[in-house]
Amino acid sequence: MISLEQANRIIAAIFARAREQSCRPMSVIVVEPGAKIKAFQKEDDSAMMRFEMAFGKAYAALALGRSSSLVRMRTEERPLFMQYLIRASDDQIFPEGGGMLIRDADGELLGAVGVTGDTQERDEELAAHGIRAAGLKTDEDCAQFGSKVRLKN
Repeated sequence: MISLEQANRIIAAIFARAREQSCRPMSVIVVEPGAKIKAFQKEDDSAMMRFEMAFGKAYAALALGRSSSLVRMRTEERPLFMQYLIRASDDQIFPEGGGMLIRDADGELLGAVGVTGDTQERDEELAAHGIRAAGLKTDEDCAQFGSKVRLKN
């Protein structure tokens, strides 16, 4: 399970990098397996629904075992299947880029991060940056573990 210290380091790194890149106000959530909230922060002037969006991205990553950008691709490829899953999750899955799984050095799942506020590509980039800045791994970093991670839809 991810520690509060690690979660806060992820969030701080994402906010710092977002400011360097002149991003719009960001919101970031870190959740444990089972989508239990570990930490959430929302920058000043963030839009009202940012918690729900960040949570939905992290939830999507956990629910389908892949980044939320891959979930978005799956939604485009198999809309009926994904509509069912979204409804089955009580509309908690948000298939947009910015949600990533968080892994330890051995590829074990620690939780997920959801980032929202800028473009989904930028949100995804910031999520990966935050995970790595906290000394943890993304799925891409764990490609050598094979079936534990999904790098393709």
